[in-house]
Amino acid sequence: MRAWLMTRDEIIFPSRSEARVAEFREVLGALAEHPNLHFVIHDYVTFDGAESLAAAVETQFGPVTDVVASIGGWWQGRPLWQVTRDEWNRYFVELTTAHFATARAWIPRLPKHGSYQLILGGSATTPVPGASIINMEQAALKMMHEVLSQEVGAERRVFAQILGPVETRQRQWVDPTWVSDAEVGRVSVAAAANSAASSAQFTLRNKEHVSRVLQQLAEGRQEATNEAATGEENE
Repeated sequence: MRAWLMTRDEIIFPSRSEARVAEFREVLGALAEHPNLHFVIHDYVTFDGAESLAAAVETQFGPVTDVVASIGGWWQGRPLWQVTRDEWNRYFVELTTAHFATARAWIPRLPKHGSYQLILGGSATTPVPGASIINMEQAALKMMHEVLSQEVGAERRVFAQILGPVETRQRQWVDPTWVSDAEVGRVSVAAAANSAASSAQFTLRNKEHVSRVLQQLAEGRQEATNEAATGEENE
């Protein structure tokens, strides 16, 4: 969010509850009062909700050029054969539907130079014992990105960031090589800003990966961006 606010673009942050907005305002501090930041309370996890949100945002703020879909949560606790129906519905069906509905609502509305971006976890490619639902959900979203990239062709740009461990305020201990939430923001801004960059996946396991991708995007090296799309995971 901070990286996007530095662009001076109009930023719309949708949330389903006032409580979530209040929590986010507290995290942002003084930046929560930035004149270009707008909060919208609206459902976005259902087909009708996502479509209604997109229409409402366009009506109030005008055309949207870039969408960053950071939707989800974490679950870990039992092997696959002990997963309950409620857990399956909440962490696979509902989360996957929210992403699908959001992409369905926004991609047709984006201009050719715009971007749709997915923020995914490393569980999209790396098995995590006891977190089977999240592994499956994230892998499904990774494939959704790959299919969308083929379907939109040169008409739109679809990006995905596949992250390793992320340095966040909730963690009591972090490895200095971990990617920070601020770096995730900088990559999303850089991908949106580089109109020459076609659809790609960026595997960001550590700060070295982040630096390499940012340099590629800043230099506008299309061939380097395509190389990043291969999703290499070597450290």
